[in-house]
Amino acid sequence: HIQTSRALMVIALLLGFFGIIVSVVGMKCTKVGEDDPVTKSRVAVAGGVLFILSGLCTLSAVSLYATQVTYEFFRESAVPINARYEFGSALFIGWAAAGLTLLGGSLLCCSCPTKERQGQQYYRQSQPSTAREYV
Repeated sequence: HIQTSRALMVIALLLGFFGIIVSVVGMKCTKVGEDDPVTKSRVAVAGGVLFILSGLCTLSAVSLYATQVTYEFFRESAVPINARYEFGSALFIGWAAAGLTLLGGSLLCCSCPTKERQGQQYYRQSQPSTAREYV
């Protein structure tokens, strides 16, 4: 179970790394990639999906390890109670990190353009300099 948890965490790290790269490319404020905002938002959604997958891998790895610790703690064995493993702070940090990664990925997935907004671009018109009052 430790090797499985380790492999899931390595996969989660790789997915998170590629999610960061894809999300940065998909941001509207960057000049990398396409100039089309619809394409950029789809790339951002792909980054969000990578973050969601990373969060799920993290959550499953931490929960698998916690299940094994709980099973070993309550199993009748010759090991005294004070020598058994217990939940540590790393498990709680892992659950919090998985939750935040899932939240961030789902927020990135919300940037997908709807069908009526795909062809439109909204620009805010600035006021001309003659309309301003100088005091």
